[in-house]
Amino acid sequence: MLIITIKQGKEKALLAGDPWIYLSAVEKVDGKGHERNKPGITAIVQTSTRQFIGRAAYNAKSQIVGRMWSLREDEPVDHAMIKRRVQAAVDKRAATLRTADPQALIGLIDGEKDGLPGLQVHQYGGADGYLICQFNAAGVDMWKVPVVQALLKATGCRNVYERSDPLVRQGEGLLNTPGALAGDEPPDRLMVRDGKRLVPMDIATGFTYPR
Repeated sequence: MLIITIKQGKEKALLAGDPWIYLSAVEKVDGKGHERNKPGITAIVQTSTRQFIGRAAYNAKSQIVGRMWSLREDEPVDHAMIKRRVQAAVDKRAATLRTADPQALIGLIDGEKDGLPGLQVHQYGGADGYLICQFNAAGVDMWKVPVVQALLKATGCRNVYERSDPLVRQGEGLLNTPGALAGDEPPDRLMVRDGKRLVPMDIATGFTYPR
């Protein structure tokens, strides 16, 4: 496993909850060369005196070289952690989902706020609706399959579509691969609630049609 050593004094922000590690804060990265070149690989983060800080997704190709997963030494980054965090995010919005207009596009997962850095998920409709996902960081991209599996189970929705930001993914050294990750792709046009109005939208692209 990679080990990211943080420069003296730079660990304070991480311990206070800052989820990002910039290259300027890194003293050194220890590990095998092929691991250092693998975007999203899990790394141990430690202080300059080798005290454990947490675990992060490491990406040498990004301006943000590390995105913190956890400050807990007893919490490995694995399928179970991904499942817990997806479920917790869905549970947090359960009341909103129950009362929301089925034609509204509801924010379901909000990246770092839900412990899933770089992941944005919106839901349209119920079980027959669609989950629109953005995997905008290498860490969550590496865990894409477990994320989708957890989303299917937590929401009961059968259709998951990836619509990531191509420029952000390029900055992460990732290819842009939009398309269905489970079930069917959304139709080109759906009526989506925008305040008091319904507007025609292609939720796969975010494009709003003129009325």
